[in-house]
Amino acid sequence: MKKKLEIFQIDAFTDSPFKGNPAGVCFADGLSTSEKQLIAREINLSETAFISKSKIADYKLQWFTPTSEVKLCGHATIATLHFLKEKKLLSEGQQIRFETLSGVLKCYSNRNRYFMEIPIPKISTYKNSTKELFNVLGLQEKQVVSSSPIMIVNREFCYIHVKTLNDLKNLQPNYNELRELGKQKREFRIIVVFTLETFYKINHAHSRCFVPYYGINEDPVTGSANGPLLCVLSNLGLLKEQKDKIHVKFEQGDIIGRNGRVGVTFNSAVNELYISGNAVTIFKANLAF
Repeated sequence: MKKKLEIFQIDAFTDSPFKGNPAGVCFADGLSTSEKQLIAREINLSETAFISKSKIADYKLQWFTPTSEVKLCGHATIATLHFLKEKKLLSEGQQIRFETLSGVLKCYSNRNRYFMEIPIPKISTYKNSTKELFNVLGLQEKQVVSSSPIMIVNREFCYIHVKTLNDLKNLQPNYNELRELGKQKREFRIIVVFTLETFYKINHAHSRCFVPYYGINEDPVTGSANGPLLCVLSNLGLLKEQKDKIHVKFEQGDIIGRNGRVGVTFNSAVNELYISGNAVTIFKANLAF
């Protein structure tokens, strides 16, 4: 007997269709891990989110790229919150908890905006040679801000600070070589290149995120990278001193026509980091297999 499920495609970190970052979202009770992976490959978005029952939280949430399961995904979680709200399973102001590979994460909606807790990142400075990485990215040493060292987050996100938006626009990564580099060096699995020059002055930074190691050449708008970016900027002394709460807004995706905006808030009083954004449903489909 065929299995049937309804799947939504939702653009996250935007309130405009065809912008932000698209994610697939569906209920997943009764699906095996291999079936989830096949569905994610068929949907062929950067991530597809699968919601199922949990014994320790409101829901279990898993994220799959076309090639593998990942531990954390921001935009597909924002899309999941929108999905649950459309299904009338999430009300305004309600907090829900997701069981994930990154622990139990708290989320909520407020005024048509969705908020997701991000684990506090572990940050270190990369002190080895970056020549090979820069060559693979098509990046010249003179484009990099010399006073900002390369920062490594959670042992697999690599943050590089460049001087201008043009430096970001002109990047020409060799994705095959970048994928191989990620296999050799865990610190280079997810590459985030950012600048403090933005398209709109209200925003604090603009970034691009390259993830060929996980089957995604360039991710349009990456919640799991923008959340720690606040902490990276703070470590580099690039944020104005604020008291208990730091709130910033980041741009991503404009260079590839998928403009997205990510709010990030760190509350030092309770040591919590949240990302936030809007979302819009693009279509709903029925899958049978």
